[in-house]
Amino acid sequence: MFRRSVTVPSRPTCPTFLLAALTLLSIAASAWAEPADGPILQTLDYANTRFSPFDQIDAGNVGRLKVAWTFSTGVLRGHEGAPIVVGSVMYVHTPFPNTVYALDLDHDGRILWRYSPRQDAGVIPVMCCDTVYRGLAYANGRLFLHQADTTLVALDPGSGRVLWSVRNGDPARGETNTATVLPVKDKLIVGISGGEYGARCHVTAYDQTTGRRIWRAYATGPDADILFDPERTTALGRPVGPDSSVGSWEGDQWRIGGGCSWGWFSYDPDLNLVYYGTGNPSTWNPTQRPGDNKWAMAILARDADTGMARWAYQMTPHDQWDYDGVNEMILTEQEIGGERRRLLTHFDRNGFGYTLDRGTGALLVAEKFDSSVNWARRIEQNPASSAYGRPVVEKRYAPEEAGEDETTTGICPGALGAKNQQPAAYAPTTGLFYVPTNHMCMDYEPFRVSYVLGQPYVGATLALHPPAGDSHTGAFIAWDGAAGRIIWSIPETFSVWSGALATAGGVVFYGTLEGYLKAVDALTGRELYRFKTPSGIVGNVTTYQHGGRQYVAVLSGVGGWAGIGLAAGLTDPADGSGAVGGYAALSQYTATGGQLTVFALPD
Repeated sequence: MFRRSVTVPSRPTCPTFLLAALTLLSIAASAWAEPADGPILQTLDYANTRFSPFDQIDAGNVGRLKVAWTFSTGVLRGHEGAPIVVGSVMYVHTPFPNTVYALDLDHDGRILWRYSPRQDAGVIPVMCCDTVYRGLAYANGRLFLHQADTTLVALDPGSGRVLWSVRNGDPARGETNTATVLPVKDKLIVGISGGEYGARCHVTAYDQTTGRRIWRAYATGPDADILFDPERTTALGRPVGPDSSVGSWEGDQWRIGGGCSWGWFSYDPDLNLVYYGTGNPSTWNPTQRPGDNKWAMAILARDADTGMARWAYQMTPHDQWDYDGVNEMILTEQEIGGERRRLLTHFDRNGFGYTLDRGTGALLVAEKFDSSVNWARRIEQNPASSAYGRPVVEKRYAPEEAGEDETTTGICPGALGAKNQQPAAYAPTTGLFYVPTNHMCMDYEPFRVSYVLGQPYVGATLALHPPAGDSHTGAFIAWDGAAGRIIWSIPETFSVWSGALATAGGVVFYGTLEGYLKAVDALTGRELYRFKTPSGIVGNVTTYQHGGRQYVAVLSGVGGWAGIGLAAGLTDPADGSGAVGGYAALSQYTATGGQLTVFALPD
């Protein structure tokens, strides 16, 4: 009997929800005629907690972990995401060309089948920040893949046969994909990339059985396009009013406004709301797009059935720093201000950790989770203030103040954020969030750029560097979301670009850009185990049980924005929007690779 790697959402005071989640955990699959019911997600659960109830590996024995088996993917670019397990089969994905492998767990990963999509390599130059892909999802007897060229594919999990496919975007317009998908009931929720090409981005729901489009919600434009009800959709408790997006752009700049959703999705079944973030407005030159540029840089809560927005919150109005808001939304239920509330916690690239009421979008906490953050002094948290929810910007770190073709130096964080898409974890056993972070600043020079269909529409050059006087460029932290403060912090030589995993065994796992898998004590942060894999880790650590034994698995293969220099063989320090220069020393610690490493306790 094989147990799936779906984990219990962190809602300890909601018995109905927990009962359903525990039921899902116990469902077994012994043959392809009877696959596991319910979704299997990159996020591990709908709440995006990345918490596993497995406790066979714990703080007392994790130091004895050994490599159980390995698998080479055959691709030498950034390996983000993680494998998923359905019954006795593990599904592994690669970066472009997005090959999928089905591996037999009964025989140490013997290949059962492979799916190798045919994609035009011309999509590669259009992809921002490496050819990464964040992984597969499974639901209702189908395996779902969203390819780099935006082709959405449903595969038969037993054979790899294509059940249906549909194109979600057009690379000729700068539209690509790097993100995973979210199966919700009979729908599949997907986003798109392209903000650096002036794409007008959207989130779309497709029918899982047929691939038919059900709804699409743009990030910018008229209410009918963004699926806003001016009276019922709220922002910080107030109706947004008519055409809230169009009125925040100059002219028709919203048509090439970006706001892409290439990060993570979460879902509350009780409220029937899907949560996600939108990315940077186009162009990066803020002078060319006056206004707040809604609804780029925002958190959106949408009805899963209709796509209509329940509420929205814009974190960085009129973004001047490329602080994409796409990072994951983690759903918990905790006490805050003396009241038990359903919460959403989000660690934004702008360096602030936000806690909101996920039913209403009310802002409850917004505090810095990296000490170097200087672009804003604080977020206004007084509901009576006209500036409620807005950042109090430090003008000397606002590029628009200096003007076009002028360089603003020492902005913290850099454009890759105090945290990028690498997902945090939450442990209901400790009440803490475990967050992989960057500790990088930048010099930023905006310049005027013209929009040309399918061509880069960036309009800024960057140089990335550590904060003055610091040698480390990353840290792994434990965060109290209700209080908005760091509990403990582990400095790392390089940005932590790996997703975290928390377990009921009191252990938290993460990877490093040098290639180490690390295990630390969930309460204290004390290191309990490390192992050097063949390449830098930008994938997300996961765990599963098979044959009564718990395993830990991680993809290694340096890449992503931080590792783009190594992954793509770039040498100019300005390439990769400054990442090549900012992470030049990484080549002394690791090299390209593509490997899955699976760990277990010795027999």
